[in-house]
Amino acid sequence: MEGEHSVCDLNGLYLVDGEQKVDNRIRLTHLVPECTSRQLFKGILDDRASARFAGLIDVVAGAQKTEAYQANHHLLLSNEARAWSEPQLEIYADDVKCSHGATNGRLDENELFYLRSRGISLKEARLLQQMAFACEVLDKITTEELRGRMAFLTGQRLKGEFSDCRNCSKNCC
Repeated sequence: MEGEHSVCDLNGLYLVDGEQKVDNRIRLTHLVPECTSRQLFKGILDDRASARFAGLIDVVAGAQKTEAYQANHHLLLSNEARAWSEPQLEIYADDVKCSHGATNGRLDENELFYLRSRGISLKEARLLQQMAFACEVLDKITTEELRGRMAFLTGQRLKGEFSDCRNCSKNCC
């Protein structure tokens, strides 16, 4: 980040299954004072899929009043899915607000039980939890039409109804 008062939001959502692998590597350097950066990357992994996130926020000496936040969260749907997170901060200024965090977790059994006790099927309850997890990223899309389209495609993918757009004759993608 080279201009004072710059703002950078980096967000990513990935849904992987089978033997798929995803690897996100980000280095964001704050070179001047009074800049803000926010990163949120979330992944939903099933089967034997794997994901890796390596993110570095670098705040150089003199980049005072920097605000930088980095988060990476994974939802593991199977015992074979694997995820690794390496969030890093390198801070050489002393008047900053910076943080990072990472989690790997599973669907919440108590929430599933609650939804099931209200007459929602297990399949639908699992889908609702996954969509709620994904929506934190989807809600950051500022263009309403694009946000709606991405939410629709995410739902289709999580339901297993997403087709390969390269071979699709519907021209919906």
